[in-house]
Amino acid sequence: MTGLWITLGVLAIVALWLVSIYNGLIRARNETQNSWSQIDVQLKRRHDLIPNLVETAKGYMQHEAETLERVIAARNQATQAKGPAQAGMAEAALGTALTGFFGLAESYPDLKANQNFLALQEELSSTENRISFARQAYNDSATTYNNKREVFPANMVSASFDRAEMFELEDATERQVPKVGF
Repeated sequence: MTGLWITLGVLAIVALWLVSIYNGLIRARNETQNSWSQIDVQLKRRHDLIPNLVETAKGYMQHEAETLERVIAARNQATQAKGPAQAGMAEAALGTALTGFFGLAESYPDLKANQNFLALQEELSSTENRISFARQAYNDSATTYNNKREVFPANMVSASFDRAEMFELEDATERQVPKVGF
């Protein structure tokens, strides 16, 4: 009779241990999904600002229609991206288009002095910082989740849990250190 109780006790401990591992994976996956939602909110904010920025610049940059169209096309592609990997590529292309746009805007003094343009530019810069922080938080939670699902003994339970994608820079130029000259 004592052997039966010991066996039942061991089985109960093993069952509780497996439930604990499973629940930890669920919590980590949900935290990763929440982190992605935070990035998504900031990307939507960024995408909503861009048409206003382009509209403000149109009156000043009439001869630069191609640049403005490139920004809008990159924005539209970014709004349709699904998941961190696809969003990373689309956002890198959008960042490149915006860099070209702001570089070109430098040659229009009236545009640079326009209060609406300056306010939108500042709002976009603030949003870029928020995206950067949200991306870092997402990558941290995705790494924690991936580690939890891949280490022993959780890897015996985690077969039904997909690996979280990282939100990475896809544009090699964004990895380069900027050159500063005097």
